[in-house]
Amino acid sequence: MALLEIKKAGDPVLKKVCEPVEKIDKRLRNLLDDMAETMYASEGVGIAAPQVGKSIRVCVVDVDRENRKSRYDLINPVITYREGSVVDNEGCLSCPDLFGDVERAEKIRVEYISRFNKKKTLEADGLLARCIQHELDHLDGKLFIDIAKNITKGRKEK
Repeated sequence: MALLEIKKAGDPVLKKVCEPVEKIDKRLRNLLDDMAETMYASEGVGIAAPQVGKSIRVCVVDVDRENRKSRYDLINPVITYREGSVVDNEGCLSCPDLFGDVERAEKIRVEYISRFNKKKTLEADGLLARCIQHELDHLDGKLFIDIAKNITKGRKEK
């Protein structure tokens, strides 16, 4: 596995709407593994392909990075259900040291293809739902700073 360069706000790849993945192969699985390793090394809980310079509909999420057992590799993900609304503070690997309040659905259902080419459905709430929504925004060319309120340098104390 390799650590990848994380693209920062201002890089044009972060503003592109990503293309669907057509073929799941060893090369894509290697990319997913490299993305995960980059995410863990950067102490993130999610990373999307555009953040490493690839304009494809792929992201990796793991909100329990200590155990590395809750990792989801989401290929061509689509949110099919949203419920509720909650505002919380977010940050992003592509926007170092910036944080802001973002309103997101409290619960979601997402359909995606696994790294083994299986159709899957995941129901999520809490941090997992927030993280998935954040990463899917990246796939649509949006950064959290485009929709956040109260953007600050450094995390707010709770």
